[in-house]
Amino acid sequence: MNKKIRFEQPVYSFNIDSNRHVSNLIYVEWMEIARIKLLEAVGLPLAELKRRGFAPVLRSTSIDYKKPLQLGDSVETELWISSLSRIAATMQIRFYRDGRELVASGFQKGLFVSLKTERPYRLSPQEYALFESYLRETADSDREAQATV
Repeated sequence: MNKKIRFEQPVYSFNIDSNRHVSNLIYVEWMEIARIKLLEAVGLPLAELKRRGFAPVLRSTSIDYKKPLQLGDSVETELWISSLSRIAATMQIRFYRDGRELVASGFQKGLFVSLKTERPYRLSPQEYALFESYLRETADSDREAQATV
């Protein structure tokens, strides 16, 4: 089905840094929110993961900033999984001003870790299947092409 997580939110005054645009730290927070929304969408919110004895752990984050967001802007965050295995995933994330103009893009790599052993956790086939509908090899080509012009 190739689903995506999408949500929109305003830029608040506390998101602004001394250069009068959204701080780079806020983008990382928005990525965290998107990952939490993904877990909720697949039916594995953080409390359920804890009950099952595992958690997602980030290995790396990368963000390319294209244009600044400022107070008064609205940002749409979009996330999908571009790579998925039984122990790891890569999530692609895009940020759009007012839902149209690409202002930043990035990815995060993570793995699932057992809370008991602190070693990689292998998703069961049923758990893997929950994430599969958000797996897509590439970005929406139309939207990506429009955003980069």
